[in-house]
Amino acid sequence: MIDLSYWPTPNGHKVTIFLEEAGLPYRLLPVNITKGEQFRPDFLRISPNNKMPAIVDDAPADGGPPLSVFESGAILEYLGMKSGRFLPTEVRARTEVMQWLFWQMGGLGPMLGQNHHFAHYAPEKIPYAIDRYVKETARLYKVLDTQLSGRDFIAGAYSIADMASHPWIASYARQSQRLEDFPNVQRWFLAVGARPAVKRAYALGEVVGASPMVLTDEARKALFSQLPPTGAR
Repeated sequence: MIDLSYWPTPNGHKVTIFLEEAGLPYRLLPVNITKGEQFRPDFLRISPNNKMPAIVDDAPADGGPPLSVFESGAILEYLGMKSGRFLPTEVRARTEVMQWLFWQMGGLGPMLGQNHHFAHYAPEKIPYAIDRYVKETARLYKVLDTQLSGRDFIAGAYSIADMASHPWIASYARQSQRLEDFPNVQRWFLAVGARPAVKRAYALGEVVGASPMVLTDEARKALFSQLPPTGAR
């Protein structure tokens, strides 16, 4: 059994998509990041960067004690190795998947996250910041659109690279993007979104918490100042 500490954000969705696709048994443990639950000592023991998702695998391949993993990209790689699914073993195919996973972790996610922040959550509208991140989002969409030319999925076969990127593209309208401007991304996005496991993963998020988030002052402190809300333990 895998325990998944989760909230319905793009990074949270990545892991539920994998678990649903692979059919691995797991237990969902909601971590409400708007209430500062990511600062609880029991969560920090498995995710010292106070970010979700994180997992604890009580049956790791080495037969040892339960193994915890934080950072969504590392979790996807770990689960791919554990299950033998969605992560090739051949060196060239595996390298193709891993470089696009790192592209998402180092570029697509952080830049789109800044787009969301300055366009929707920042206490004041800063036109330069909004323009900068909307344009960078469009550039990254174009990179992905080019990569998807002539192939069904990002690295050829469906893989953890697709699972990592799809939840970030799901908010394209909030990022001031039009999918029709990126026809290969649009085709890929619809195809991945139509997969039954992906539908199940997103449906879990709707049950656990509302998206987009409605932020109180205490929630803003927890999310953006990285401070526990008053009274959080």
